[in-house]
Amino acid sequence: GFRNTIFFFLRPRDRKADLLKINVKIPKTFKTTLKEEKISFCQVKIGGFETRTKCIEDIPADIELNEDKTSLDIYPYKPIPSNKDSYAIVFKLFNPRRTGLFQFHSYGQYVGKDTISSYLGSATLVID
Repeated sequence: GFRNTIFFFLRPRDRKADLLKINVKIPKTFKTTLKEEKISFCQVKIGGFETRTKCIEDIPADIELNEDKTSLDIYPYKPIPSNKDSYAIVFKLFNPRRTGLFQFHSYGQYVGKDTISSYLGSATLVID
């Protein structure tokens, strides 16, 4: 397979308040060699037709994958502000052997709210 960089965006409209924690549910069918050291979190400039999406600032965070790689937790050292900036979780990986549609759901825990996670959104990944 070939290397791929995948961005999961957190756009300004996706965030109601400052975020303490992000959780991503990874589909069981997404068989790939996902490793913690290949996952990062950054502030991004979202590209268009002319420009590529790129990280403009790495955001220090603890990144934890559970054992069966179906759940990813990201704990930024500082809460992610609810501002106009866009952020992204970045996977660097080899494409999974299976093609198809993969649904990733993300949840966030906001500052000062109860510990219940709020739904942030879904990303659909197409591997063909």
